[in-house]
Amino acid sequence: MDDNKELKKPDRIQNRRVHMANERTFLAWIRTSIAIMAFGFVVEKFALFVRQIGWFISKGGPGETSRFSSVPTGPGYSSILGVLLIGLGAVMGLLAFIRYKKVERQIDSDTFHPSLILDILLALSVVAVGGFLIIYLLHSL
Repeated sequence: MDDNKELKKPDRIQNRRVHMANERTFLAWIRTSIAIMAFGFVVEKFALFVRQIGWFISKGGPGETSRFSSVPTGPGYSSILGVLLIGLGAVMGLLAFIRYKKVERQIDSDTFHPSLILDILLALSVVAVGGFLIIYLLHSL
């Protein structure tokens, strides 16, 4: 008798667990994009901190000439990387929403096909950030 009730339910209710799994995946992607944006914000603010310290060191105090006057105070790689990471996080959030709605339609029509665009974007961004950090650290030696 319960089988008849289960058969009468709409497809959306029958696939409730699948829809909830899709929503959890969407929320995981949103958390990842927020984390990438937060990391970009921290990198950008660290660049601002480095510029302020450079200005303070180059100033040298009242009546003193500083031997550190060649400290660069312009925008560096950290600022550019920070802004790029914030943009990447925002794009990933948008792509996560598009993917969520696409998968939701595919679940309802029972034609699910996995997509790799977000996975590839995340992997490339991690490799790019790692490569930048390696170059940055090697350059500062």
